[in-house]
Amino acid sequence: MTEPAGAKPRRILVTGGTGLVGRAIEKVVADGEGRSDEQWIFVSSKDADLTNAAETKALFEKHRPTHVIHLAAMVGGLFKNIKYNLDFWRRNVHINDNVLHSAYELGAQKVVSCLSTCIFPDKTSYPIDETMIHNGPPHTSNFGYSYAKRMIDVQNRGYFEQHGCRFTAVIPTNVFGPHDNFNIEDGHVLPGLIHKVYMAKKTGTALSVWGTGKPRRQFIYSLDLARLFLWVLREYDEVDPIILSVGEEDEVSIREAAEAIVEAMDFTGGLVFDETKSDGQFKKTASNSKLRRYLPGFRFTPFRQAVKETCDWFTANYAIARK
Repeated sequence: MTEPAGAKPRRILVTGGTGLVGRAIEKVVADGEGRSDEQWIFVSSKDADLTNAAETKALFEKHRPTHVIHLAAMVGGLFKNIKYNLDFWRRNVHINDNVLHSAYELGAQKVVSCLSTCIFPDKTSYPIDETMIHNGPPHTSNFGYSYAKRMIDVQNRGYFEQHGCRFTAVIPTNVFGPHDNFNIEDGHVLPGLIHKVYMAKKTGTALSVWGTGKPRRQFIYSLDLARLFLWVLREYDEVDPIILSVGEEDEVSIREAAEAIVEAMDFTGGLVFDETKSDGQFKKTASNSKLRRYLPGFRFTPFRQAVKETCDWFTANYAIARK
C-alpha cells in the first residue's frame, strides 16, 4: 500500500549518491519530480565506508532515513570483474548487509536496492524475467559480483518474512548517461566507447572496439531509470524485484551502439573490431512485461537521443568526468 496523503515527511537516503544513477535521481528530483514532503539526502563513499558496519550504522543514525535507495556497490566492466571476482564478492556482500541491517535497525519503512541483469544464470532461456534469478550459476566472468547482488534478493525476502520489512530491488539493464565512469579499461561498454571516440578524434586514429561487435544489449538511459526509481520508491509494493528496461525490440548490438556514438560525435575515422578481446555474454535479453503491466504508458528516451546527450555531456565535462 502507498502511504496516505498527509503522512509524515519522508527522509530518503541515497547511497552511492554521486554515481551514475544517484546523479540522475538528483537531477530528476531537482527538475520537478521531487515532492514537498520528501527530503533527499545523497551520500557517497566520502560520507561513510559502507563495508564497515559501525560507520554504516553511524551514517543511518545521523540521517535517520524513512526510505533508502541503495545504489552503492563496487562495480566495474568485464575485464575488471574477471581479475577481481573475490574482491567484488566480499566488498559487495559487506556493503549490502550493512546497509540493509542498519535500515532495519533504525526502522526505515522501505529500501529499494539496485541489482543488474548480469546476475542472471548464464545458461538460460530468453527473455529472462524476475522469476529466473536463482535458476543456475551466473556467467563465470563476474560470479563474485553476481552472487553478492543475488543475495540482496535473498535478504529482502528474509527481512520481509522475519520482520515484515518492505525491502525490494530493481534490476536495470545496461545503464548509461551523464556522470558515468568513462574509464576505458574498467568502465562499461558504452561510456568506454564514448571515451575511445573522443580520444580517436583527438589523435586522428581509427576507433578500436573490443570484441566482435556482435553481442546484443538493452541500454537504459540513466534519467529514464531515475524516473522509474521514484515510481518504485513511491508506488511499487512487492518484495520481489522488478526489471527496469526498454523492451526486447529495443536491443542493440555493440556495433550499432558504436555507430550511434560515432554519429553523435561526428567521428570520421575508421571503425575496427579487435577480435582478440573477449565478447562476454552474447546477450542477456530481459523482459520488461512486469514493468509494462504496472506502467503501460511509460515513454523511454530514444536510444540515439540519449547517446547524443551523453556524448555532449562528456565532451563538455571532459575535465571533471570520471575516466
